[in-house]
Amino acid sequence: MGTKVKKKEAVIDPQQVNAQDNIFIKGARVHNLKNVSVSIPRNKLVVVTGVSGSGKSSLTMDTLYAEGQRRYAESLSAYARQFLMRMNKPDVDYIKGICPAIAIEQKVITRTPRSTVGSMTEIYDYLRLLFGRVGKTYSPVSGQLVKKHEVSDVVDYIVKLKHGSKVLLLAPFRRHAKRDAKEELNILLQKGFSRLYAPSAGGTGLLRIEELLEQKKPAVPEDAWILIDRLVVKDFEEDDKHRIADSVQTAFYESEGDCYLEIDGTTTEHFANRFELDGIQFEEPVPNLFSFNNPYGACPTCEGFGQVLGIDADLVIPDKRLSVFEGAVAPWRGEKMGEYKEALIKAARKFGFPVHKPIADLTEEQVKLLWTGNEHFYGLNEFFKMVEQNLYKVQYRVLQARYRGRTVCHDCGGGRLRKEALYIRVGGHNIAALVDMPVQDLKAWFEKLELNEYDQQVGKRILFEINHRLKTLLDVGLGYLTLNRVANTLSGGESQRIQLTRTLGSNLTNSMYILDEPSIGLHARDTHRLISVLKELRDLGNTVVVVEHDEQMMEEADYIIDMGPLASHLGGEVIFAGSYPAILKDPKSLTGRYLSGTLRIDPPLKQRKWKKAITLEGCRQHNLKDITVDFPLEVLTVVTGVSGSGKTTLVKQILYPALMKLKGEFAEKVGYHKAMKGAMDDITQIEMIDQNPIGKSSRSNPVTYIKAYDEIRDLFSRQPLSKMRGFQPKHFSFNVDGGRCDACKGEGEVIVEMQFLADVHLTCESCGGKRFKDEVLEVTYKGKNIYEILELSVDEALEFFEDEKDVCNKIRPLSDVGLGYIKLGQSSDTLSGGEAQRVKLASFLGKGKAQGKILFIFDEPTTGLHFHDIKKLLNSFNALIDQGHTVLVIEHNLDVIRSADWVIDLGPEGGAGGGNLLYAGLPDGLKKVKESYTGKFI
Repeated sequence: MGTKVKKKEAVIDPQQVNAQDNIFIKGARVHNLKNVSVSIPRNKLVVVTGVSGSGKSSLTMDTLYAEGQRRYAESLSAYARQFLMRMNKPDVDYIKGICPAIAIEQKVITRTPRSTVGSMTEIYDYLRLLFGRVGKTYSPVSGQLVKKHEVSDVVDYIVKLKHGSKVLLLAPFRRHAKRDAKEELNILLQKGFSRLYAPSAGGTGLLRIEELLEQKKPAVPEDAWILIDRLVVKDFEEDDKHRIADSVQTAFYESEGDCYLEIDGTTTEHFANRFELDGIQFEEPVPNLFSFNNPYGACPTCEGFGQVLGIDADLVIPDKRLSVFEGAVAPWRGEKMGEYKEALIKAARKFGFPVHKPIADLTEEQVKLLWTGNEHFYGLNEFFKMVEQNLYKVQYRVLQARYRGRTVCHDCGGGRLRKEALYIRVGGHNIAALVDMPVQDLKAWFEKLELNEYDQQVGKRILFEINHRLKTLLDVGLGYLTLNRVANTLSGGESQRIQLTRTLGSNLTNSMYILDEPSIGLHARDTHRLISVLKELRDLGNTVVVVEHDEQMMEEADYIIDMGPLASHLGGEVIFAGSYPAILKDPKSLTGRYLSGTLRIDPPLKQRKWKKAITLEGCRQHNLKDITVDFPLEVLTVVTGVSGSGKTTLVKQILYPALMKLKGEFAEKVGYHKAMKGAMDDITQIEMIDQNPIGKSSRSNPVTYIKAYDEIRDLFSRQPLSKMRGFQPKHFSFNVDGGRCDACKGEGEVIVEMQFLADVHLTCESCGGKRFKDEVLEVTYKGKNIYEILELSVDEALEFFEDEKDVCNKIRPLSDVGLGYIKLGQSSDTLSGGEAQRVKLASFLGKGKAQGKILFIFDEPTTGLHFHDIKKLLNSFNALIDQGHTVLVIEHNLDVIRSADWVIDLGPEGGAGGGNLLYAGLPDGLKKVKESYTGKFI
């Protein structure tokens, strides 16, 4: 556990909390809350804790946040309010002193591939602004800085000349193909010009246009200019400067962008207000040029997505362990297409290409050469061009289809922007290079960024905002992400901490922030940095309410509210409210007893020995540094390390897909590794139990997922009233017509689509949200109808169905994994990621032994779990291992790590600083590894 910190300021007297300026909740009865009254101190960091299902979310999200939202909604327009009148008020007597509420939940809030870490944190918007204001354009031809002269540049130049200098302000005399000299001079006269200037004319060189027009065929010298103005340099007054500026503007307009100054008849200066160089007309930097969501800035080929449908390099070279000679290039296998391979092998020595070296060991230039080719052989690009030219033949169409897939856009190189935007740089880098840097490197780059004095003034505020947000991203442990990372690839915890960064950037005050377990997915090393971010939010004058189980977080909190005593109908009460030192002494608080060490999760007395393992050799995907790892079978293995150290890459991108492919199942691309060896045959199936929802539809629920609903429907169809009315099991299902309510089709609610606002879910008026027809609800078992059964929690259902062994056996595993508090009919989309994961675990526990030997992979299963529930979870893991299965867990929780039979620790840092195997062995040995952060906290 983290180091203990004694803090005086955190001690709050509970009496003082009832003062007038605090938030006071009176008589809350939402879900399982038992008429709870509690005070929450304002402008403090408050942690709400308790076992899973004790009522933490009911108190914070469903009461406090819902009421804050409802009061905000009352301030909206009449159009919005007509729907919101039907919004349910939380079941509470009253809440005093509530402030505007913002909830930051653990949901991946966006699914669009256009949303990135940069756009979600608003850093990208500030980068666009920075490049639009201080970006310098460089020509891709000569590498020279592209400049454009403004009117003020010319005026300043003239003002700084030596006093007494005679200046002629000139514009080129343009001859149009379809007009003769007389016409040209007439037009100039009509525009108000009176003289031309031609050095070859002798004398002053000035020619009056009227005199030239008197000639039958005016002789205009070849070196003629239009004279715009004549000046003698002196201390100009403001009116004089305005006159000069008007003349310069006229010169630019008349010559379409050129203005010439002749000084004292000797030197000529040229100014141009066109943005061009090397014969290229460049786009001027404006913020929209750097937006990939705007047609003006987006790459025209990929439309701002960064990817196109093309030839997928991973399909062309599927196994990078092979060399060209061994047939690494898939389309060049076989007799006919093999000619391309042979041509390369024969010519290779002429340009030193290593045909016997595995593709993975080639340099970037060598891989590029394989695609581009040279004068000695046709590269892959030429090969696929040939395929495209022959698409009228069916075999070539099949060949092309085999290697098509999503690939990086060849025009923008994945930068998402049109090429003109990438010519513009700040500090020597274009915007695409910056968004590809990990946040920690980007922060260091901005700290070293040097701008000239003018640019420093222009960009001062923008740079402050960028640096502030980058610092927050680092503080919440996300320094390994890049701004270009697509938002829908983030985990729930990462997504939540990114929302926190955006929220902090807005600098709101007098608001209430409610966070749902922000420490999820964070290593103990990063938790204290997250706490400092939350304190910063508090110090701005906000109330920060955190639902959390983390010991470090509780220790640093100003005030703790402990819900309990247990889950579901046995919870819903405030067991304790006060300071951290006080909760340690409270014997009624389950949390306090774990914190003080009275109760603890004891590691096993001795670790299980393992005999067989699966070995991954030479793992090199993403940041993994060519590591070889053993995964023991029939034991509990924990993979740990700081966020971004390579845990997910190793387990979910290499081990899992490699095993799935071996078993002939569908899997994503397998990450790069040299070989997989060991006892793969001892595993009959692989189950990835992650935190994805168990069902996308609101109809999916725990009781249907674990197949217990079939038993309950059968039971109801056997009741006397069912037999009289001819009801079959299907009449008690809300998924098929028959017994379900016809108005809402068994959903229990009707969705009203709102313009400009989120859809509103309203209870069905026909069935009152009960989902079934009245005649079906009249059938009861032990006095409860089917709706009331679905409203029971798992623990209540176990008591209620004690006579029905089949039903009990099906639902007991839910209680065993710590989900005794969830309702049988609770909609899947209301379950958190951790709860969904444990429902999946329960479905396997309920299947018994006749399943062969399974490798279970869990991704942070302690998400949302109290110490007391982690104990139950570990018992479930042990039950699986006792059945002969293998459990592999990606986890930061120190109690789980201590309870493991084998620990694999990656690190030492996240991103580029990670990817090394620091330790593999028994948990105790980890303490001796100096570089390991996990070892320090264990």
